[in-house]
Amino acid sequence: MNKEEMNLTNSQLLRVKAEAKLKVNQNRQKTPPIETDVKKLLHELQVHQIELEMQNEELMLAYQTAEAALKNFTMLFDLAPIGYFILDCDCSICELNFTGADMLEERRFSLLNSNFRLFIAEASKPVFNNFFNNVYTTTVKESCELTLGYDNKTLHSVYMEGIVTGDDLKCLLSVVDITKFKLL
Repeated sequence: MNKEEMNLTNSQLLRVKAEAKLKVNQNRQKTPPIETDVKKLLHELQVHQIELEMQNEELMLAYQTAEAALKNFTMLFDLAPIGYFILDCDCSICELNFTGADMLEERRFSLLNSNFRLFIAEASKPVFNNFFNNVYTTTVKESCELTLGYDNKTLHSVYMEGIVTGDDLKCLLSVVDITKFKLL
């Protein structure tokens, strides 16, 4: 140890040795000057910014596509000329369209979670129960013809088709009013 090293504290000595080692390493690696590092970082940041802008454009396009699909779905489901219902396995109404609500002569949102069986005329309940059991025991589309009604009030003669969806076991039900055809 030379005299100069003896006058330095441990932390100062450590710093001097570290700086010397860094200088040797930089000379060995021939690292580019700091200005080149800054330019390289700036370039990377600019590239990343452009990537983010491109991703944002893709997200906006995906959003517009999703909005268009939602509009089409709304027209197809909500405004269809036949009644659409989505029922749970216990026959609770999960979803329905406006035509379905009109057939039941109730407001759409007041029907959610109601039991669909309440709107089947007494004389048609065995037909509906058989139909609904078949829908859940087979993997094919089932159909039936019955009368909607409640409190001894007949609403409509209808033709129904139903099928159960895959994983969530919901019954997709289409209901067509055939009252006018029955009168002929």
